[in-house]
Amino acid sequence: MVESGVRAESSGAASTAADDYLKTIYSHTEWQPKPITPGELAVRLGLAPSSVTEMVKKLGAAGLVDHRPYAAIRLTAAGEQRALAMLRRHRLIETWLVAVHGYGWDEVHDEAEVLEHALSDRLLAAIDVQLGHPRRDPHGDLIPAPDGTIERPAAVRLDLAAAGARGRVVRLSDRDPAGLRELERLGIALDAELEVTASSSGGVVVRGAAQDAAALPALPASLAAAVWITEELSV
Repeated sequence: MVESGVRAESSGAASTAADDYLKTIYSHTEWQPKPITPGELAVRLGLAPSSVTEMVKKLGAAGLVDHRPYAAIRLTAAGEQRALAMLRRHRLIETWLVAVHGYGWDEVHDEAEVLEHALSDRLLAAIDVQLGHPRRDPHGDLIPAPDGTIERPAAVRLDLAAAGARGRVVRLSDRDPAGLRELERLGIALDAELEVTASSSGGVVVRGAAQDAAALPALPASLAAAVWITEELSV
């Protein structure tokens, strides 16, 4: 059970920081295979490289990451289990805030960052029951099961999809709230079916997959990079 013991492990500022590192390391490779480097981790966390280096050494000593100088960082089995436990908390809370408390999907990340360290396992389990055991959060990120299992659909990032590709939106990155608001304005939401009509390094032109759907305004590459579509409909 990934939930058991999380509260004890997460007591204190040091454990909270460790959880944030582990979540970020796991999330980096969740939708693509390239492991994260210390420099990338520092950027993602908004910290000085020296601070990241020191924490990574501590995580390595605790058996939570595998890292050698000048190499990428990878989670150990124990580190992945702990990361999944925290991601389950974070994503259930985000879903709860949207479904029950009326938060916008662009507002929930920072709130969940605070609450994930405060809620008991009992309350988290009650939230899971109240929501009907959801399998994904408002952005399409998958919610690990209590035992840590996760079922990820095959997907391709929209800016990397070839012209003619068709697919269903399965994920929208929550790293940029303004980008989420723009995607919402354009009607690009989870489960929407899109067809790529043109793609280049400068951006992507898409339209709804329906035969008579109008083309949407061209998406800059940075915005298209926040959208994942299913691969099974791609060509």
